[in-house]
Amino acid sequence: MSSRTSTDRLLGDVEIYHEEHSILSDVDHADVVFGGPEKRKQVEKKLLRKLDLRVFFLVLVGLINYMDKTNIAAARLKGLEEDLHLTGQQFNSLLSILYAGFVLMQIPSNMFLNQLRRPSVYLSCCIVLWGLFSITTGIAQGFRSALISRFFLGFSEAVFSPAVVFILSRWYKRNELGLRLAYFICASSVSKVFGPLIASGIVATMDGILGYAAWRWLFFIEGGVTCMVAIPALYLVPDFPTTPASWLTVEEQMLAQKRMAEDLCGLEQKSSQQSGLVEAFTDWNVWWLAFALTILDVALSFGDFFPTLVATMGYSETTTLLLCSPPWVLGVITSLFVMRHSDSTRDRFWHTLGPVSLGVIGFVLATLTMNTTLRYLSLFFMTQSTVAYVVLLAWVSNSVPEPQSKQAVALAFVNVLVGLGATGTPYIWPATWGPSYSKSFLICILASIISILMLWVHRLHLIRLNRRAERKERALGLPKGFRYIT
Repeated sequence: MSSRTSTDRLLGDVEIYHEEHSILSDVDHADVVFGGPEKRKQVEKKLLRKLDLRVFFLVLVGLINYMDKTNIAAARLKGLEEDLHLTGQQFNSLLSILYAGFVLMQIPSNMFLNQLRRPSVYLSCCIVLWGLFSITTGIAQGFRSALISRFFLGFSEAVFSPAVVFILSRWYKRNELGLRLAYFICASSVSKVFGPLIASGIVATMDGILGYAAWRWLFFIEGGVTCMVAIPALYLVPDFPTTPASWLTVEEQMLAQKRMAEDLCGLEQKSSQQSGLVEAFTDWNVWWLAFALTILDVALSFGDFFPTLVATMGYSETTTLLLCSPPWVLGVITSLFVMRHSDSTRDRFWHTLGPVSLGVIGFVLATLTMNTTLRYLSLFFMTQSTVAYVVLLAWVSNSVPEPQSKQAVALAFVNVLVGLGATGTPYIWPATWGPSYSKSFLICILASIISILMLWVHRLHLIRLNRRAERKERALGLPKGFRYIT
């Protein structure tokens, strides 16, 4: 019997095993497949190690994704507005149009992704596309051509983040997912650390080479690197647990499926003929979380203007870009600590409230003073609020665990609504409100408060569902089953 035939047969057996739920009713017996509980722990450790290595590759791609998305802020400091003859709010429009592409693509993309066996091929093609559109932004000669390039950059980049969140939710248990999402989403903060450093090196050394301004080389170089990363992505982006993978043994692949079935043990399965799109759109909880995350994103919009905010302290362009990094370094460190603790305590709300509160302190401080030292200190507080986004995205996945088609749409829809809101957030930072931007910071404070109040309501809802499940178990004499993470 060939190795492939043996693998397919074993995978087929474990799928049937799941459907009959016998895999959930007798865990010890099921572990015999792996050589007993101790052997299973060893197999699980190897499985998670292999998965985590691929997560770190996704972090690298996410880092490049965010740099391609935000390098326009650094280009602004080196003459982009002057060379493209931008006036009024046209620069803000270049930021806004990126999210219009996000809105149009994310839900159809995740619905399509759910039907694929090899999402790695799909994502690799999209990585090439956004690399090419990043390069075309550097070629742009005016506002209109830059606007078109930025739209298609967003259209192609829209695929990546919701797809990664959905893929990881198919591999990791709920109490493991948050930390892995933190690794991935921290790429945004890491990009704000290394992005300005890389940008400062490019703008300081590449100006005038081959007749191109330094800001254009930002797009040429970073877009070219993106296209090259698409090649290893074809082999390193994980597919779904049910797709045979050469990087997993038969036992590891069987265990990957069994772990996810165990994680949802006790969750009431409702048969439905509706599509995942209809189920997600008719669930008020999905809408509630989407709006809460969208409002929180308004408070986080300062990140797109971070170089501009640092520039208000009066330093040179190179120094300004270098000063952008330290606040984000602290944000990355905090994200990993908070997310690990959130997973271990199975708590999301309080781990969201803390970072948002620190962000509000930063906004208040920046509103009250233009003192250089205090202004810079406020940026350290502001970057802490981005930790809340990591926690909240994990909470969305936890709150919509099944069915798979609904979860795929829900995760994409949340990102769509955030993107739709993000098309307007650049306009709360008009240059006429600078250099203090006190009105912008007041809007961020208000958005933070509203978002936290909405999440408090969501927490109460989940507590009510968990108590209902407990009463049902006591009444029927059932063992403890599925509980929502609050």
